[in-house]
Amino acid sequence: MKRIYFIVVFALGVACNSFAQSDSIPSFVKDSLDTYVNRALQEWQIPGIAVCIVKDGKTVLMKGYGVRDWDTNDPVDENTLFMIGSNSKAFTGTALAMLDADKKLSLDDKVTKWIPEFKLNNKAAGEQAIVRDLLCHRIGFQTFQGDFTYWTSNLTRSEVIEKMSHIKAEYPFRTTWGYTNAAFLTAGQIIPKATGLQWEDFVKQKIFDPLDMKNTLALSKDFPNAPNKCSPYTMQDGKIVKIPYCFIDNLAPAGSIGSSVNDMSHWVMMQLDNGKYNNTQVVPAAALTETRTPASILGNSRPLFNEGHFSLYGLGWLLQEYCGKEIISHTGGVNGFVTSVTLIPEEKLGIIVFTNTDQNSFYEALKWEIMDAYLGKLYRNYSKIYLDFYKHNFDKEQKKDMMLRDSVALNLKTAFPLKEYTGNYFNDVYGNMKVVLENGELKMKFSHHPNMYAKLESLGGNRFYATFTDPEFSKAIFPFHVVNKKVKSVTVKVADFIEYNPYEFYKK
Repeated sequence: MKRIYFIVVFALGVACNSFAQSDSIPSFVKDSLDTYVNRALQEWQIPGIAVCIVKDGKTVLMKGYGVRDWDTNDPVDENTLFMIGSNSKAFTGTALAMLDADKKLSLDDKVTKWIPEFKLNNKAAGEQAIVRDLLCHRIGFQTFQGDFTYWTSNLTRSEVIEKMSHIKAEYPFRTTWGYTNAAFLTAGQIIPKATGLQWEDFVKQKIFDPLDMKNTLALSKDFPNAPNKCSPYTMQDGKIVKIPYCFIDNLAPAGSIGSSVNDMSHWVMMQLDNGKYNNTQVVPAAALTETRTPASILGNSRPLFNEGHFSLYGLGWLLQEYCGKEIISHTGGVNGFVTSVTLIPEEKLGIIVFTNTDQNSFYEALKWEIMDAYLGKLYRNYSKIYLDFYKHNFDKEQKKDMMLRDSVALNLKTAFPLKEYTGNYFNDVYGNMKVVLENGELKMKFSHHPNMYAKLESLGGNRFYATFTDPEFSKAIFPFHVVNKKVKSVTVKVADFIEYNPYEFYKK
């Protein structure tokens, strides 16, 4: 990998004062973890990392490394906020399970009981779908299907739910697991119907406040105003760059929470103590059981090392068997942040890793390293293995981009004058898109992402290299399709981080 915007990041470690004093702490955690994390700051070019380990009801380690922002060099500490992305889903699953335990609703209620306007393209599936289906990703959608339409868009929550009815599901209903953010939003929108409280107010009153999660924010709109928060970073043109905060409150129950390792340690302690925190039953034990009961099958579990035999999904939690232990975990990724939360109930062990660039796998590598240390397994240096894989993929993408940039530089002739590609286009799921010619350049503008456009550069014929102004949406080849010598449609593809499926927009 080419050297990327290298800045010396001071490995500032700010530790919590309270640690468990135990001879059972593995040597990797006691003696090597600081070195391991500080090295990762440099090798992965991560501005800031926060780590917490909970064992037997006590904090073994709670520490910040690096900085919240490369411009300010403010250090990460245990109270620094990170956007936790899809680790929000366990809060939503728990909230619905709490209402089930309190008989305010049933997880087996039909969705239409609470949201009568809910529909799916498969009419029977929409009529039969229950709350549990929404929380375990089994409504038939492919992973991320529809997310281009929703992600950082100007759609409201009700409009996102309506858009789901336009999506032709990839799989038959309840046959195949497919990660569906809009389904979690829909589940979260049932909460105000059952309680009178919006999702964000319910999780604050019923979960954050009783767990003394004082700094945790339910909505992304509040994150930029927090005094102690990280800036988000991603990769653009081969360099790690700071990007704007993403606003995804239209999908809030799926991923909008911002939290710190200190606050999240309380969540983990409650999870590992059967719903209790400070000897108070915050979440009914029955509700926790519901969230951890397998509802969808992902497939066989094949860890890099050691043994794993299955991978399942509960209600907001990934459920695995690893080395004979039950692993309850989830990851989260939003623009500029990737995070992980892991529970091993039999070991009373919890691991939290937060990072503020979405261009790393270290948040997962460190989790496995700590887990193996506590389970008495060999040190594997997962970070190096993941980094080598990342560099290989990065180099491939850079070479591909260079080849396409070289093609653009040739000023290859288009099949038609540029104005023939302009006009209004429509996709039944997304809605409207417009191709315009401004100062001799083609630009593609999307109705639900008014602050973003894609610049189109000729690759010859009817193919263009599209570069989004939001780097999270990445770059791709957009082919226009011609029928009877007229432009009829264009295929639009955004980054897999957003959605795997392409969209066909038809010219009006």
